[in-house]
Amino acid sequence: MARSFPHSFVVCNCKHVTLGEIIYSIKEKGAKTLEDLSKLTDAGSCCKSCQNSQSDIGVEKMELYLEEILNKFNKE
Repeated sequence: MARSFPHSFVVCNCKHVTLGEIIYSIKEKGAKTLEDLSKLTDAGSCCKSCQNSQSDIGVEKMELYLEEILNKFNKE
C-alpha cells in the first residue's frame, strides 16, 4: 500500500464505505479481521470484490483492498 489515498476514498463501492471509516473501525473500534470490518461498516458484505484481489470479480479492478488496509494496521 505504497500509494497515498485520502480518507474520503471509497474502498467499498457497494456499501459506499470510505477509507476513513475503515481506519476508524480498525483504530477506534478494534477491527482485526474482514469479518470485524463487515460487522462494523458493512464493507465487503455485498459482492466482496473489495476484500482482496482474489475475490475482485469486477472488470475494472479495485485500487485498494480491505486486506491491504488490515495488514498495514496489524503490522503497526
